[in-house]
Amino acid sequence: MCLEKVLVNIKSREKRFAYLFNNKLERLYIEQPQQKSAVGNIYVGIVTKVAPGMNAAFVDIGEDKNCYLPKDKLASYSADANPLDEKKNTSISTYVRQGEKLLVQVVKDATGTKGPKLTGIVELQKENLVYMPYGRYIAVSKKLADQKMQKQLRSIGKKLTAQSEGLIFRTSAANASEAELTAEVDGLRKKHTELSRLAATAKKPALLLANNDYERELFRVFEKLESGEVFVDTQTEATGWSSIFPKLTFHYYADHKNLFSFFSIEKDIQDALKRIVWLEKGAYLIVDETEAATIIDVNTGKYEGRHNLEQTAFDTNRYAALEAARQLKIRDLSGIILIDFIDMPKEHEKKIEEIIIKELQKDSRQTKVIGFTALGILQITRKKTVVPLSQAVKTKCPVCAGTGTVMSAESMAFKLERELWEFERSDHDLIEVEAEREVIKVFAGKDKQHIKRLEEILGLQINMIERDFVIPDYHIKYIGQKK
Repeated sequence: MCLEKVLVNIKSREKRFAYLFNNKLERLYIEQPQQKSAVGNIYVGIVTKVAPGMNAAFVDIGEDKNCYLPKDKLASYSADANPLDEKKNTSISTYVRQGEKLLVQVVKDATGTKGPKLTGIVELQKENLVYMPYGRYIAVSKKLADQKMQKQLRSIGKKLTAQSEGLIFRTSAANASEAELTAEVDGLRKKHTELSRLAATAKKPALLLANNDYERELFRVFEKLESGEVFVDTQTEATGWSSIFPKLTFHYYADHKNLFSFFSIEKDIQDALKRIVWLEKGAYLIVDETEAATIIDVNTGKYEGRHNLEQTAFDTNRYAALEAARQLKIRDLSGIILIDFIDMPKEHEKKIEEIIIKELQKDSRQTKVIGFTALGILQITRKKTVVPLSQAVKTKCPVCAGTGTVMSAESMAFKLERELWEFERSDHDLIEVEAEREVIKVFAGKDKQHIKRLEEILGLQINMIERDFVIPDYHIKYIGQKK
């Protein structure tokens, strides 16, 4: 039996994929159309303010908030051939000025009151490599263990790049010819030249190149796998991706039942949205997400253990460490994470820390375990690139004036869409759905284009009936023949 599986649910407007190890959910990614991440997008921006005291500039890219651009991420800083110590002591005003137009790329989405974070050292990607016009280094994926191949790729990289350029070779580059790699670099170099031309002639901030962040995140998972099965609910992608990732076995999932439901992970997703996470033997975690940090509190609950109090605490903390690491990945928690374990001696703290470190080595995000505080709280930092699961699918509750959350209208509309896909080419020709106004609005789309498309594909009529539900919700009232 294959231990590693990836489920790719992309035939509806909400795109999802899940990574399973030994049939247990370990990673989840959800992208809704209205919440598409800007990470990887390339813009022409205009510098609105240079802040020497912060060693940063603020840039308008045409979005709601100005963006933060650190000095060491400026293309002009990277291109400076002076010694690093000298560059660090040079004012940012030497490298950038107010009103200047820059070609920039988003590396972190906006959060709360903070705008997106930018880099001027843009990256352009192809199947086998990442091209950095101002990277100034050659690197090979750590997943490529063959030292001889690593050396060969670095040698090719040096031949293909000018002094200021850089390349990162993916694991798939080992199977590509030098001619194929050369063609990819030439193509990306031309793309960068064209983007620079567009930036130079632009009159105002604008998006120049939108990145497919869903595919980027998915391909990162594929690249980390030495083997495994991938189930995709669209034929085109299942066939196309199989040629890019020959080590993986791709299957086209054509069943009417939702792919995630078939593999019984919809419940795991719902559990990942709850505040309480149950562990073995009746112990549990409480997960609280705040603007400043995420706090995970460990509780013994009903677990009494078979040994003394110290051993019971250690057993509970061990279960909690394994599950907390899993929840970080499933919920896409980031920033400062504090885990308040049950009090235990220092030697047990060391063992728990080792468990967490081992589990987080499997994480695709940059994660650092800082260690325990004097109060027995484990500190972790995790790089943020996308919004956490709770923000992706939930919204403020309209009943309690924003002190709680409920599933958003978008999430409920996409849930309904997935449910209706299970009736594709069934014996029914009519479905009536009662739903809240905003759910209907999202589900139907502009000029009802989404509902018309779905009716055509499913071969049935969908009647939406507006109801005054207190929260975004729906109810399938009737399934059968036209009356």
